Amino acid sequence: MVHVTRIVIIGGGPGGYEAALVAAQLGAEVTVVDRDGLGGSAVLTDCVPSKTLIATAEVMTTFDTSYEELGITVAQDGGADAAKVIGVDLGKVNRRVKRLAIAQSHDITQSVTRAGVTVLRGRGRLGSGGQAVDGSREVLVDAPDGTVQSLRADAVLIATGAHPRVVPDAQPDGERILTWTQVYDLEELPRELIVVGSGVTGAEFAGAYQALGSKVTLVSSRDRVLPGEDPDAAEVLEDVFRRRGMNVMSRTRAEGAKRVGDEVEVTLSNGQVVTGTHCLMAVGSIPNTAEMGLEEAGVKLNDWGQIQVDRVSRTSAPGVYAAGDCTGVFMLASVAAMQGRIAMYHALGDAVQPLNLKTVASNVFTDPEIATVGYTAADVECGKMDAVVVKLPLRGNPRAKMQGIRDGFVKLFCRPGTGIVVGGVVVAPRASELIHPIALAVDANLTVEQVASAFTVYPSVSGSTAEAARQLHIRKRADGES
Repeated sequence: MVHVTRIVIIGGGPGGYEAALVAAQLGAEVTVVDRDGLGGSAVLTDCVPSKTLIATAEVMTTFDTSYEELGITVAQDGGADAAKVIGVDLGKVNRRVKRLAIAQSHDITQSVTRAGVTVLRGRGRLGSGGQAVDGSREVLVDAPDGTVQSLRADAVLIATGAHPRVVPDAQPDGERILTWTQVYDLEELPRELIVVGSGVTGAEFAGAYQALGSKVTLVSSRDRVLPGEDPDAAEVLEDVFRRRGMNVMSRTRAEGAKRVGDEVEVTLSNGQVVTGTHCLMAVGSIPNTAEMGLEEAGVKLNDWGQIQVDRVSRTSAPGVYAAGDCTGVFMLASVAAMQGRIAMYHALGDAVQPLNLKTVASNVFTDPEIATVGYTAADVECGKMDAVVVKLPLRGNPRAKMQGIRDGFVKLFCRPGTGIVVGGVVVAPRASELIHPIALAVDANLTVEQVASAFTVYPSVSGSTAEAARQLHIRKRADGES
């Protein structure tokens, strides 16, 4: 514990505000410098808004794909061949999205200020003077009114996040050519949406807008969607996308996009031109580290402008820590929050557990969702981890049958000798909830025998996790006997 130590945090996203709460609890004098509102992009323009939009799309998809099998009848206009009376008011959806985001930001601000943290509105940067004689650092705050305030800090945390990457020949206009931060201003559903980029952001928005009723074309420069995810999981999702009518264009790079009247023309590397009413560019992000005086203060950046940190969030400059998307370690709100908390524990002399990325659970909020934790199929294939693998399709799960779930699986990885669970993948509706017991197993070094012996509810989708563990146990025994 400390008596009073001055902490200045630049950036109010998950890395920043979680760090502020920890530092205040440990007795520090804490100031958060934030430009856009506490919660950062995760709350205001990324995680909270996108998952709120996806929640609406999820209801549409569940109803549209399951109602007939579950015996639900739908009123129709004009006879049996007419369109179903179900649609979406995107303006109303987006107004709800923004309302919830602002409310969440307000709740975070109240929580932080109640903890005794000072919140300053403005843009923070490191002063050019380096460390003072007493070991403190200067942080300059450019306020909205043009004034500059100087703060002294015994430790500084940089948690400034990232912003959407813009392709020079596809400049967003906020109306037809959009980044993922601009889609919430749309009042009408795009009739034909071209999504450029098949990573997590591109896949999530492509699936959501398709469910809402847009005709979607997904342009992917790679050979499959979600190139960074489990190959089996990505294959399931791409198959679902195509089956539901999405035009997935693989191994095709977009060179540029331009607005032509009320349409957008996207030019591909092969010379082909794809036309739609709107285009969403989801081609990565850029860390918010420019013009902050970082390198002048001795903070090393990599070639992409990301801050280099160790497992306790230290940068190369004494007394300067960093957390979140500006570090590029693992671009998840949960990881940013953990990095921020770890930084404060370390800076204020409390017990600290270094960041362990192999216990991080992540989720892609498509339909079905894809959740992962621990070592992956790629790790096993390249020899990084020696593991036994079992994949159990959900089509045999009784609860899945009742709910009309046809796509998805549970996959577990365990060590061949000890049976310790080292990783897992769940592809299913609500996979973000189903991954938790596997994450606990990975974090606690549980064996497949321990996972298999725990009771599960019958019937339940989570029963497939226990069944996969039982099959791994049987396979491990058979391998040992042979």
